[in-house]
Amino acid sequence: MVYEYCVIGGGIVGLATARALLQARPGASVVVIEKEPELGRHQTGHNSGVIHSGIYYAPGSLKAKLCREGAARTKEFCQAHDIPYENRGKMIVATRAEEVPRLEALFARAGENGIRAELIDGAEVTAREPEITGLKGIVVPDAAIVSYHRVLDALAQEITDQGAEIRYNAEPRAITETGAHVEVILGDEMLRARHLIGCAGLQSDRLARLAGTKIKHRIVPFRGEYYRLHARRNSVVNAMIYPVPEPGLPFLGVHLTPMIDGSVSVGPNAMLGFAREGYPKFSLSPRDMGEMLTFPGFWLSMARNIRPGLAELSNSLFKQRYLAACQRYCPALTLEDLTPMTPGIRAQAVGATGEMLHDFLFLQSPRMLHVCNAPSPAATSALPIGDMIAAKLLDAG
Repeated sequence: MVYEYCVIGGGIVGLATARALLQARPGASVVVIEKEPELGRHQTGHNSGVIHSGIYYAPGSLKAKLCREGAARTKEFCQAHDIPYENRGKMIVATRAEEVPRLEALFARAGENGIRAELIDGAEVTAREPEITGLKGIVVPDAAIVSYHRVLDALAQEITDQGAEIRYNAEPRAITETGAHVEVILGDEMLRARHLIGCAGLQSDRLARLAGTKIKHRIVPFRGEYYRLHARRNSVVNAMIYPVPEPGLPFLGVHLTPMIDGSVSVGPNAMLGFAREGYPKFSLSPRDMGEMLTFPGFWLSMARNIRPGLAELSNSLFKQRYLAACQRYCPALTLEDLTPMTPGIRAQAVGATGEMLHDFLFLQSPRMLHVCNAPSPAATSALPIGDMIAAKLLDAG
């Protein structure tokens, strides 16, 4: 059998892409290849569960458009599939004088992006969130929380109901593009498809190279280390509380996030990782480290970001420093409030000249399309990202 479409990667972007293809071509034969025994083992299964609003992104940018559309469509999808979500809202808080101009610029950006937002003073910050202090704040009422595991399960059910096949424990060993199709070696089996779409997240650069695609970037893993607040602190905030992000960095800072299960997470930081899929602290993969340390772009990127990198390292090694980052806006928290939580690992694409890639990166050949960078908030934006990928394939014939 020759499939019409083979999607490699069983995270939320991969399944959203399979769904978009089936909506565009009802009855098409689609197979999703996942190397793990279950879906969403990595980035999808370790994110904070936030449905983002898109306030941070440059007006008119693809990220801003996809996030705004994705937030609305994710909520519609949840309603259609009886998946609970909560519009808790987001409050971005400036705690230092130098952050106020950046906060005000974010507020102006919200207006340009068509996002509902309100600029409030320090007294109003505390009036709305009694445990939170700051000089000024932005309230974004439409930010929400959800379980992306639930969303992923519903996507899987939807595409299999339409005839798609999902294969687990299936890791590609070789990929060859011919004039008529793409051949994928899975163990002792050869799978053929007319089109291949790579949505491999943390392994996306390796998958592209395996398929013979010329790439100039590499994936550098960043550990997002979280804590969970003790259950007695589950009511500490109602909204999500974020600091003002540092300029030039793709990370949003340590924040408080009410989770859909009733708990509250603290974090993440953004610590350089030494294993793409190593979740315990101090995980190390010789292969991952070797590829990273021999890539010139890695060293150029580290040189540019040495100061924030050292700060993140200190926060990782010393719990008191991590706590201090939270106490800037929530001074009542104590060390005893911070309990262990599984980290996440972010696939950060880094270019050959050391730049962290903040936008989408697609590499396409006649019969393949590789999603080499799907930056945060890819979970929020997954449905329109899937549509965009499907459109690229259909336009290419």
